[in-house]
Amino acid sequence: MIESSTAQPKGPAGRGAPVNARGAPLNRRGLETRARVIRTAIAMLAAGGDGCEASANLVAKRAGVTWGTVQHQFGGVDGLWAAVLEELAGQGDMLPWKDMDDGSVAERMSRIVDALWSGLDSTPGRAVAALRSLLPRDTAEFTEAYPRTAEQLALWDRRWRRAYARAFRGLVVDAYRLERVRHLLPAAVRGLYLEQHLSTWADIDDARAVLAESIAGYLEPRP
Repeated sequence: MIESSTAQPKGPAGRGAPVNARGAPLNRRGLETRARVIRTAIAMLAAGGDGCEASANLVAKRAGVTWGTVQHQFGGVDGLWAAVLEELAGQGDMLPWKDMDDGSVAERMSRIVDALWSGLDSTPGRAVAALRSLLPRDTAEFTEAYPRTAEQLALWDRRWRRAYARAFRGLVVDAYRLERVRHLLPAAVRGLYLEQHLSTWADIDDARAVLAESIAGYLEPRP
């Protein structure tokens, strides 16, 4: 599910050979610095959660580099966040879709809800959620101000679309309803995930089960 991207220009060696913002190959020290900055950013984002106080300047400070180094390496904040998203994607699938395309609609939907939940509770899931909270809410403003970051998030969305479609292979399911559910699922699961961290009388495990069962009932063919 990992795709190539333009989040960071690549050198002659192709993907996996990052270069600096001007397209020059990085030496060993440069590669180590780049990796440290990205690693620091991910740790800060994953630890902070939504509304975290991570910023590109603070990441640079925690990583022990100057803002000039960040600009030299990534071209600025947009390049940094794009590189972070690319690195997170390269750590493996956020959603473990193995054996997802087997069983009834209800069984598959239960696995999808569980997989989304696990993804939200992972380091990539927490880091991406925190990063999204730092970015402009308006899509047009976000795309204009952070084009490389927006491109990386679009890649994440395309991976989700493909994984979701694969999960229902071999079943007769209404395509229109299936597409509507694709938009609902991440937000619904995320809402329950956030609810568990608040003072609540809700049984979150029951709520997850009802969510999966209700959606499966919506998707299953009518007689």
